[in-house]
Amino acid sequence: MNLRKIILARYGLLLITLLLFSAALVSKIIIIQLTGSEKWEAKLKSLEDRTNKIQGNRGNICSYDGRVLATSIPFYQIRFDLGAPGVREVFSKEVDALCSELTKVFPDKSKAQFKKELTIAYQKKSGYHLVHPRKVNFDELQRIKDFPIFRRGKYAGGFIPEQEYVRFTPHGKLALRTIGLMNKGAYGGAYGSVGISGIEGKYEGSLRGEEGLILQQNLSGRWVNITSVEPENGKDIITTIDIYLQDVVENLLKEQLIRSEAEYGAAILMEVETGKIRAIANLGRQGDNYNEIYNYAIGHEGCTEPGSTFKLVSLMVALDEGVVDTSDVFDIEDGKWKVYDKIIYDSDYGHGEHGELTVKEIFERSSNVGVAKVIESSYGSREKEFIDRIYNLGLNNPLDLGFQGEAKPYIKYPTDKNWWGTSLEWISHGYEIELSPLQILTFYNALANNGKMMKPMFVEAISHNGKHEKTFRPEVLKGSICSNETLRKLRDMLEGVVENGTARGLKTSKYSFAGKTGTAKIFDKEHGYSSRRYRASFVGYFPAEKPKYSCMVVISEPKGAYYGGSVAGPVFRKIADCVYATDLSLEMARQENETKLIINHPNILNGKVNETKLICDEFKIKYIPPEGEADWVYTLENEKVVEMKTRKSVPNTMPNVLGMGAADAVYFIEKAGMKAKLNGFGRVLKQFPEPGVQCRKGQMVYIDLS
Repeated sequence: MNLRKIILARYGLLLITLLLFSAALVSKIIIIQLTGSEKWEAKLKSLEDRTNKIQGNRGNICSYDGRVLATSIPFYQIRFDLGAPGVREVFSKEVDALCSELTKVFPDKSKAQFKKELTIAYQKKSGYHLVHPRKVNFDELQRIKDFPIFRRGKYAGGFIPEQEYVRFTPHGKLALRTIGLMNKGAYGGAYGSVGISGIEGKYEGSLRGEEGLILQQNLSGRWVNITSVEPENGKDIITTIDIYLQDVVENLLKEQLIRSEAEYGAAILMEVETGKIRAIANLGRQGDNYNEIYNYAIGHEGCTEPGSTFKLVSLMVALDEGVVDTSDVFDIEDGKWKVYDKIIYDSDYGHGEHGELTVKEIFERSSNVGVAKVIESSYGSREKEFIDRIYNLGLNNPLDLGFQGEAKPYIKYPTDKNWWGTSLEWISHGYEIELSPLQILTFYNALANNGKMMKPMFVEAISHNGKHEKTFRPEVLKGSICSNETLRKLRDMLEGVVENGTARGLKTSKYSFAGKTGTAKIFDKEHGYSSRRYRASFVGYFPAEKPKYSCMVVISEPKGAYYGGSVAGPVFRKIADCVYATDLSLEMARQENETKLIINHPNILNGKVNETKLICDEFKIKYIPPEGEADWVYTLENEKVVEMKTRKSVPNTMPNVLGMGAADAVYFIEKAGMKAKLNGFGRVLKQFPEPGVQCRKGQMVYIDLS
């Protein structure tokens, strides 16, 4: 055989061998695909089951100054590898001693129970036996490490402590509903826990961090955890909450709820200029106690008919359009007014003074009849324009806070099927609509903030490794809710509520504040509006002259007293008292304001020229007499001399009586053909209507004396 044939024969044999091998391989693959898929899938599943995703430590939620409100702390689940060679050597000798020690940490199980369970696991050579379902803390872990057998460590003693993180709030249930709640996630356990409400839910992505990967590898018959991808810890959320103020607000609210035996309450403290929420408390009845069981300030259950606190919205619409003024007079009759087949009552119907009142008086006294008549007279034939103006304020839209369960406000429109012939009048004083306490506070805060409406702010920054990665700035919802003139009138009306109206019992000489009381009947689907169930509220801001904080308090279904001024108002006042006690800038501003009042208000009262000269002469005070002839003068005082200026009276124009004594002011007003109503003692500090505005004979002039 020649060489060529030999080579071809060998190549042919090799080719046949390769073809047979390929055929066998393909046949095997087909057999596996058709007959062994379940077996191989089981093996693949087993491999996958040994690979787990893990989370890093969840980020903290902190107060505005960095103090922790919610954090994750390590707990440990104790497992026992009874197949480890070292354990097999000493188990029989030391199991009794181990079980005796275990009962000291887990007293719900006896020594005999522990021994029985461990013996069964030992016989099965269990490599991952759960010693007890309860997780232990770090201190308990240190004790368990020194127990018999376990003290030998992981490999020789089979001791496997598995660390898990559990959410912990150092301040108990303080602001719990705002901080938020957690729920089990896809992976179970603490690693899989996810935020489902509040800040925990809204910022879940930042708090959770990035997932890692852990692989359980079988080494010599024992499974060992090996981290293949390190997890990244979550970021910290820096809130706007002030822990001290939060504690104050919550405790004051709880005291009133207990005193009134109410069903629930909410209180919110907001920083005027920024909209930052410094404290927010939500307490509902739970047996004989009150706890944070629901976020009434934000959620749909707290979104109810606001009652009288809405009157300011109605009057603002009318004042800003110019269809009414605060000095306009309306007849509230006897506090009862029939509109079609329904009757509107004032809270003091049957007692107290009624009849003709100015719009300012109507608001100060919180007259339902008065406000309904004001709005009916202005918008009775153009309801859409009234509601459109309210819609333009954004009160019909959610605040879009990003929190789970945020309330959706409801303000009906004239084209709605449930718009009745009486809807305009009822909406005007806060019924047939639904708003949350936070939405009402946001509106009042805008008044305190010179008309600028701020979005409520709960979070200031997202921080990672001690550095702010993202800082949030205050957000303006509406640059101006009304004209400056309307704003001035509204703020004057709110101050009047405290000075002369339904909140006059809350007035304090220590500082000024402005606000509005609210007392709303609660609607029952079966029986209509109840005469026994009320929701009391108070909303306002302080200090009145230069507001820094706004606040709203709601008390639902109090027993006994139920008016906003007597139930919710005292909580507002106490909160303001505590804020003044801790905020140094407020106290300094108050003292500065008092100093300015002393400097700017002359000691020589305005009045008749001859009497003013006589007083200056008697006390040897230098003065500059008025130019020309004058019966009445007002004075300007500086360090060296008192200057007298002629005070003239112009027909049909409101005279200026500021700085006068009470008797002179009354004389001057009555001489102009009007009537004076005094409040207080001393000289004239305020007058309404203001000097220089058009007036009519017989009109009432309201005088505040200091």
